[in-house]
Amino acid sequence: MSATVAPPLNVALGSPPAPPTGRLVDRGTVRREWVRADEWSVRGVAKVTRDVDVGRADLDGLVSVAGHLSAEAVRARGALEVFGPVDVRGTFGARGNVRVGGTLHAVDLDLDGPTRVDGALSVDRRAQVRGLLHAPSFDGGLLEIDGSATVVGELRALDVRADLSGTSELGTVFARSVRVHGHRPNLLDKALFREARATVTRIEADSVDLANVRVGFVRTKALVLGPGAHVTTVEGTVVRRHPRSRVGPESESAPPFGLRR
Repeated sequence: MSATVAPPLNVALGSPPAPPTGRLVDRGTVRREWVRADEWSVRGVAKVTRDVDVGRADLDGLVSVAGHLSAEAVRARGALEVFGPVDVRGTFGARGNVRVGGTLHAVDLDLDGPTRVDGALSVDRRAQVRGLLHAPSFDGGLLEIDGSATVVGELRALDVRADLSGTSELGTVFARSVRVHGHRPNLLDKALFREARATVTRIEADSVDLANVRVGFVRTKALVLGPGAHVTTVEGTVVRRHPRSRVGPESESAPPFGLRR
């Protein structure tokens, strides 16, 4: 299949394109109205003022899509911003900044870097997130987080495994098994008065494993409380509890002015 060289920045493509066919290669700085192709390759800066419908997207650089992005698979490096919804019928993999103004759906998700999704986030099978995740809700299979996350709505998954190194907030978590371990302060954190607090509003799961995290309510058959875990209310059985974990309400007041503790 022949490659199509991108038009200059000031070229406008006015009419809707034909059905996806061939391979589209963009190099340098490119502006397009539509993108429809079997494969779309970008090396540089690309701006699409309407929609993208491709088989495979291989994006390296700064890519902006004003409409929706639909693809069989996406591989992005650099920065990707889509103002509309994203639907990936295979794997969506990204290294760098990702911003989605609508919903994001993928069969598999592999993210490394800051990611913000303004609409619902859904993944059919496995979601791996390294870095920062911000989304209103999540629905999917396996969710693995290594970094920090803000998902203040419902989080529904088969299994949740979160190692949170930064300040994080999760809403209501429904899953078969849940493991949430927050950041354990080290000597440098204490010396610089740095705090990375992880909080969860509610967890309902068959098994729950917590450490260095505050949870309002837990309903489970088996709860493991590691160091730094604090649960206000538990419905279920605590099978193991670290001496530095706590169960029950606890009041907390701010330190006096000029005093840190």
